[in-house]
Amino acid sequence: MNQGKKIAIITARGGSKRIPRKNIKEFCGRPIIEYSIEAALNARVYDEVMVSTDDETIAEISRKAGANIPFMRSEQTSGDFATTAEVLFEVFDWYKNQNKVFDYASCIYPTAPFVTVDKLREGMELLIKKEGSILMPVVKYSYPPQRSMVKHGDFLESKWPEYYNSRSQDLEAFYHDCGQFYCYDVKKFYACSGRFTKEIVPMILPELEVQDIDNEADWKIAEMKYKLMLEK
Repeated sequence: MNQGKKIAIITARGGSKRIPRKNIKEFCGRPIIEYSIEAALNARVYDEVMVSTDDETIAEISRKAGANIPFMRSEQTSGDFATTAEVLFEVFDWYKNQNKVFDYASCIYPTAPFVTVDKLREGMELLIKKEGSILMPVVKYSYPPQRSMVKHGDFLESKWPEYYNSRSQDLEAFYHDCGQFYCYDVKKFYACSGRFTKEIVPMILPELEVQDIDNEADWKIAEMKYKLMLEK
């Protein structure tokens, strides 16, 4: 895979409200960010593997794991309302000022232990092969959204009553973002200001390898799923 320069960006700010120090909390015996860094390094498709952070402790752990910390994240991109796109623009612009331009990028979340070498390689290959703007890992909703219920006053009603008697296997599959990583065509990222509405390449993952981690219960479930994934 030699189609242009590639960078892996792991976004790991210091603030975390629901799970304190979430990005470096131990997951199955190791700081969780190490899984993302290790997968990116071992994928051997990136010319640069860096961590964008505003936190010195996260930076030190990341350096020891083998990632680069070329600069500390600005105050503007470290707040609760900073978007991923803003963080990525900051990274791309910083490297551009150093005369380093990348054709493709992967944004990898620091709390994504289910990201593997194979997924990163496959994701980048699919993006390039399909000539997409962004590749997004997705997972199918476990229950058909077409048969969802909504609360009106004291009672429940079918949101879409026309599907009430439909068999699950006859309904169109709906998917949602896994929240693990993304692969980008950098030129297209700039062209749409980081707001992708088309040319989104899907990478469908099994439910076993997807888990939102928003609280301590999620964390424990993720550790159980991770161990099952390794056994599989």
